[in-house]
Amino acid sequence: MKVLKNSFICLGAAALMLVSCDPKPVSSYSGLDAAKFDTVINEKPVKLFVLKNQNGMEVSITNFGARVVSLIVPDRDRKPTDVVLGYDNIAQYADRENSPSDFGATIGRYANRINQGKITVEGVEYQLPQNNFGHCLHGGPTGWQYQVFDAEQIDDQTLKLTLVSPDGDNNFPGTVTAVTTYRVTDDNVLDIVMEATTDKETVVNMTNHSYFNLNGTPTEPAMDMVMYINADTFTPADSTFMPTGEIRSVEGTPMDFRIAHAIQDSLRMDDEQVKFGNGFDHNWILNTNGDDTKVAASLYSEKTGILLEAFTNEPGMQVYTGNFQGIGGQENVVRKGGVKYPQRPSVCLESQKYPNSPNHPEWPSPYLKPGETYHSHLAFKFSVK
Repeated sequence: MKVLKNSFICLGAAALMLVSCDPKPVSSYSGLDAAKFDTVINEKPVKLFVLKNQNGMEVSITNFGARVVSLIVPDRDRKPTDVVLGYDNIAQYADRENSPSDFGATIGRYANRINQGKITVEGVEYQLPQNNFGHCLHGGPTGWQYQVFDAEQIDDQTLKLTLVSPDGDNNFPGTVTAVTTYRVTDDNVLDIVMEATTDKETVVNMTNHSYFNLNGTPTEPAMDMVMYINADTFTPADSTFMPTGEIRSVEGTPMDFRIAHAIQDSLRMDDEQVKFGNGFDHNWILNTNGDDTKVAASLYSEKTGILLEAFTNEPGMQVYTGNFQGIGGQENVVRKGGVKYPQRPSVCLESQKYPNSPNHPEWPSPYLKPGETYHSHLAFKFSVK
């Protein structure tokens, strides 16, 4: 991807070291207070950055976890609508105990689950953190969503975020340099490029973990959104959300979204897979075969007319329907805009290698060697119907 030239020069060597340019002023659309994101975590500065185009699209991002904090797009009446969940301050994003979340984050080093936290790299077995039903989830308890990226705002529409993950980070081998580049295009696309290099062989599987509610009403369940998934098969999971290793057809199952329909029409708890996930929390095997010009999945809100189409070069798409939002003590947590979320207020579309791929050599490989560049592309295109 061509990197745009810097449109301005920041003065001061200290500023250039970690956050290379001051963030743009907070957007009037989002209502976010940039001062609530201005802090220091792990001796690194954290700020809020704003990207925007001339067509009413605006994205606010913090370099803490390289997270999308707000994503504003116009609805059918041109009303600016925030379509992602999150918090309005950095304190809650950083509080893993009382307000844990992956809202909007760049997930790494390995998105999704690794069985029992065990991987073998170059003949050596590594025991990773077991932070979810005995499995390693999203890179461990201090995965990249809780790390501070170095930020460089290239221009009004582009933000480059860089993280150096040291050898042994959550016990993963290899020092990895990861770069997430967010770009807002003039045709209302949030384009996300995630790249990584390593100094020794390791596994890498990055994704963006935005929670989408296109209805503009995050205080209500969003399972009336219409979903399409371009996939004939999926990877069934057991009761601990771990894929069994089987590849199964979606035909005749609640997993069949090849014809777009309301998500709630397929949330059948009498189905074992839906019951195990407490909703949908599964990996679909995309028919797109790495072609990021083909629609991999889409969401549509009949309430706002907002259509979201997802494109990716990855082989899989984990779809999560916010099954554990608003329950288990989370129902009283105050979120962005001073509201509380109910159960299933959103949908995540996480492009990825399949979960537990390091332990399935027959699946697309997540292994990265020195001299290679991991490259993952995910684009969210917004329009109205």
